[in-house]
Amino acid sequence: MTAPRKHPVRVLIVDDSALVRKILSTGLVKDPEIDVIGQAGDPYRARDLLVEMEPDVITLDVEMPKMDGVTFLKRFMPVMPTPTVVISSLTQSGKRITLEALEAGAVDVVAKPVLGLVDGLPVMLDDICQRVKAAADADVSRFAGRHMTSFVEPVASSLEETTDRVIAIGASTGGVEALTRILPAFPADAPGIVIVQHMPMGFTGAFAERLDQICQMRVKEAAMGDRVTPGRILIAPGGLRHMSIVRSGGEYRILLKEGEAVNYSRPAVDVLFHSVAEAVGRNAAAAVLTGMGKDGAAGLLAIRQAGGRTYAQDAASSVVFGMPAAAQHLCGVETMAPLEKIPALLVRALKAH
Repeated sequence: MTAPRKHPVRVLIVDDSALVRKILSTGLVKDPEIDVIGQAGDPYRARDLLVEMEPDVITLDVEMPKMDGVTFLKRFMPVMPTPTVVISSLTQSGKRITLEALEAGAVDVVAKPVLGLVDGLPVMLDDICQRVKAAADADVSRFAGRHMTSFVEPVASSLEETTDRVIAIGASTGGVEALTRILPAFPADAPGIVIVQHMPMGFTGAFAERLDQICQMRVKEAAMGDRVTPGRILIAPGGLRHMSIVRSGGEYRILLKEGEAVNYSRPAVDVLFHSVAEAVGRNAAAAVLTGMGKDGAAGLLAIRQAGGRTYAQDAASSVVFGMPAAAQHLCGVETMAPLEKIPALLVRALKAH
């Protein structure tokens, strides 16, 4: 039998989810040999607590705002080598991010349940407690001074993927009616949806409010910095700005930026779609709906080339077949489909990833 510890293992929990922090904290403190001394929702707060409290062990998420967990690990381990247990939905066996975390100094990795977090994570707490206590005995001093970088020096994210998925939709003439018909069909827990619908300034807010009343998902006019999350639909505001998606650590955020019209449109579908291709890649599914012109065609092709799934409304159900036809002509469309089938196709495409 292992002798009891003279002092409890002092643990710092780092995870952007308040729910996960609560579950971990509640479960860890039930072990008399563990003391949770602090919690942080992002790496910058974690850095301050690490310096202030000098924990024995850190539990670390990978998907976080501002900086992903593995990049954070690479930053603090050379300066303050601290045994770290990575707990993330991305650390399933064989994932490249798992190997990179171990190479950066993580003592152990634990895979969060992908589904049923509230029920699944507490069941794992006994095992996590044992892993945390084992990590406390690990010697990580060899990582001191290795590849030191300033905490504020910009670096490329270590995160190639995230558990978040994104649906992008572009529409113009006939799109208001089309969106009103299909958006209520998306389930409340569907991946986050971003939409460019060509409309004048001042109309998109009221349109979003109307959709919010009839949809299972929450709908709002997008604002700068909004997070794209499951169960949420963000409509690009009409006017002088284009809407893009950018990565912030493990999250997708909205960027609104003034610019010249693209394809005679502002906001433009192509601007949104190109940003989705770059930031989201294979975690995206996109559709071009009814509309005049070619906006969205090049962007849809970029998403397909980045590994995302792509769809377009067929001629029979389109008010104007211009935009879907242009996308099809550029070979950006994986599947043409009637309007009413597009929601199921988009959701199913991302479940398959």
